[in-house]
Amino acid sequence: MNMNMIKQAMELKSKLDKAQKELAKVIVETESAKGAIKIKMNGQQKILSLSISPDIINPSKPKDLENALTKAFNDAYEETKKEGSKQMQGLMGDVKIPGLM
Repeated sequence: MNMNMIKQAMELKSKLDKAQKELAKVIVETESAKGAIKIKMNGQQKILSLSISPDIINPSKPKDLENALTKAFNDAYEETKKEGSKQMQGLMGDVKIPGLM
């Protein structure tokens, strides 16, 4: 392994660490079931808060709640993936590592 590759790997590690810190600051908010379920998730895909309106809780129709929760979580996950992808594109733009690009 030559010194240039080692230097690039160290640069990439530093940039990845910085990107992880920045992702923790990104917060997305999603909702489903006309706002009855709200989720806040950060760019590291950690749930920061979950709000469920009592109006959506119907013991005779648990599937409605399950579907609304699934939609809200999936939407939040997709939004954080988009943000992470944007950051990674900016990060990887100038780093050339053979075999990865």
